[in-house]
Amino acid sequence: MSANTFDEPLLRWRGDFPILETTTYLISNSLGAMPRGVYDKLRAYADDWATLGVRAWGASWFELKATVGDKIAPLMGAPAGSVLVHENASIANSILLSALDWSDTRRNKIVVSDMDFPSDVYTLQQMKPSHVHLHYVKTHDGITIATDELLDAIDEQTRLASLSHVLFRSAYIMPVKAIVEKAHAVGAQVLLNGYHSIGVIPVDVTALQVDYYIGGTLKWLCGGPGGVFMYVRPDLLATLHPRITGWFAHQHPFAFDVEHFVPREDAYRLANGTPGIPTLYAIQPGVEIIAQVGVEPIRAKSLRQTAQMIDYADHMGYEVRSPRDADLRAGTVTLWMNHAYEVSRELIARNILVDYREGAGIRIAPHFYNSDAEVRAAMDAIAEILADGSWQKHAASRTFVT
Repeated sequence: MSANTFDEPLLRWRGDFPILETTTYLISNSLGAMPRGVYDKLRAYADDWATLGVRAWGASWFELKATVGDKIAPLMGAPAGSVLVHENASIANSILLSALDWSDTRRNKIVVSDMDFPSDVYTLQQMKPSHVHLHYVKTHDGITIATDELLDAIDEQTRLASLSHVLFRSAYIMPVKAIVEKAHAVGAQVLLNGYHSIGVIPVDVTALQVDYYIGGTLKWLCGGPGGVFMYVRPDLLATLHPRITGWFAHQHPFAFDVEHFVPREDAYRLANGTPGIPTLYAIQPGVEIIAQVGVEPIRAKSLRQTAQMIDYADHMGYEVRSPRDADLRAGTVTLWMNHAYEVSRELIARNILVDYREGAGIRIAPHFYNSDAEVRAAMDAIAEILADGSWQKHAASRTFVT
């Protein structure tokens, strides 16, 4: 069976993504392609506002954070009512960290890695109580985190292990099951960043028994920026008492009681103020498409195409800075070669969208809507750019913006 035959069932979705008509879009690990349905959803938002006015709050807007969360929940194996949408990860992390009980001073450690996304660590640095310190488990190869060192770091002094499910530089899939089991065995909890997992690899937070899971729609879920989902294990919700909060989290928000704050008992317990309603509309088409396509077919295609890129890179002598083991690799292949930054700029100039991350290299991330021909064209373009010297035109304009 040819590769094109494998492609056909998923390539039928290409027409739903306008940018694919003009661009080789291999950057879904940074920003997924916008579904055509977003136009209709944002018009629906405008129509609701125009025709209902303030009545839109009662019609759907007030509960929209949970309504959209329930659409995301099945993609991560979460039960209905356990996922709430927030505006960005820093806000979601801050709310959660403000809600945890830090009173046991014997638990004075948060375990992180030096491969986590910086924003997560910045929030921890600023939000942690003064008696708590961050323990960094550091990479040895720029691709993985040593499992034994990570598990050894999670001990009886640990309050929280805050780690990425998939490392953003290399697409290495962390050993989540072992992390959760070790943390729970010593009385600690686990918070995972799911930006590079949900929508491209199968995830089941219920089976993993993970405590907290925060991710975003803007990458593999094709939902755009401003949509962050927070899962809290249902049995833990009542133990959380957020200090960062707002009127949406109150049991009776329209009582406007300024003297007494009584938090809701559902996921809205971790809500805050008035949300960005347009984003909650825009998120939905991408999430709905991923649900229809199915994560298992997406994963199968992703593994095949990323393996093709690794084979090509080996043939050309490029350094592969992503896991070679398919079971440990998510949706991205990171490559390093001479002049990698400049090559990435020339690829973008040729309308082949990839990105470059300092300390890693060129990240190439095909999604279910990409053809094998596009992946091959991108790899051929790298070889051509290096051979013809066109990378040199970008040597004097170094920037780290995608």
